[in-house]
Amino acid sequence: MSEPTTLQMVASKELGGAERWFMRFSLALAERRAPAQLAIRRGSALDGLELGGLPVHRLPYRTTWDPWSRRAVGRLIQDLKPEVVQTYMGRATRLTRLSRPGGPVHLARLGGYYDLGPYRHAQGWIGNTKALCDWMVRQGLPAARVYHIYNFADPAHPVAPERIAACRALHGLLDDAWVLVTLGRLVPVKGQRYLIEALARLPETLAGRPLRLVMVGDGPLAPRLRLQAEQSGQSHRIVWAGWQADPAPYLQMADLVVFPSLEEETLGNVILEAWAWGKPLVTASFRGARELTRHGEDAWCVPCADAAALAEGIRQTLSDPALMAALVARGRERVEHEFGRRTILERYLELYRQVAGG
Repeated sequence: MSEPTTLQMVASKELGGAERWFMRFSLALAERRAPAQLAIRRGSALDGLELGGLPVHRLPYRTTWDPWSRRAVGRLIQDLKPEVVQTYMGRATRLTRLSRPGGPVHLARLGGYYDLGPYRHAQGWIGNTKALCDWMVRQGLPAARVYHIYNFADPAHPVAPERIAACRALHGLLDDAWVLVTLGRLVPVKGQRYLIEALARLPETLAGRPLRLVMVGDGPLAPRLRLQAEQSGQSHRIVWAGWQADPAPYLQMADLVVFPSLEEETLGNVILEAWAWGKPLVTASFRGARELTRHGEDAWCVPCADAAALAEGIRQTLSDPALMAALVARGRERVEHEFGRRTILERYLELYRQVAGG
């Protein structure tokens, strides 16, 4: 039995969580040789990036009310005749209007607690956490057509030792330094301000090793966070690595992954990345982390927006090798059995078969 044909559509201009997932999902579809095509915004940050070699269509996606953009979307769907159209974020979803009987099924994928107005006309909705799906049902979407599928973690791909050495040298990271790594856009929900404050509460060294924090990401809060680091005397302990298309070297060199997001964070892909890379994790207990993690088993969890608790969690974890080893072992086990690429992709394909056959 052949897999249903799909058209995956995203209209974003910049790269964020949904767009990074779109990239990873496209690569997974290509690896599986699933019959999928992609529609992205012409000239966007996704344009020209590696998307697994799948056919890519570039659309204007100017505004949600632009008739030219809407006609371009409709024409592409009419020409390709996919069985399933999956849209990401509000703009692509608004511009996709499918009403012909016997035509493709429109699935809208949500990765956050958005205003559902732009999504209600879809024929099915995918949420990446159980809590998000429950919320959608409470907002009036029919439970029978709300589908829960977690994100997957990409498998770790080891980086050559000489590349790691070069990266450490570039950032002035001594061989004996504890390397704390955090990943995410520099925006309020990621809570980096509390991590910088937590660093200021920690001693210069733990177990005789200096502490260094590597911030992987960029965003509008960068100037404010740099100023906070300077005013708190932490600039010499922080590496500003910027946005990285491939964060693998930073994940590989990490002694500890720290994720200080606030309650509004929906899922938290960094949790899955830490587990996939076999790294101990200290995370704030935002709503996604409460659903994914087990405190003391696969992560060390602390309250959100609490710098003192975050500092103590970092100190306690780094001071206990047995705890770090246990967190790594359980995290690897969970990502292998619950959040692996093959497992999650099969759930998507099963959903496509279900809706296309119905």
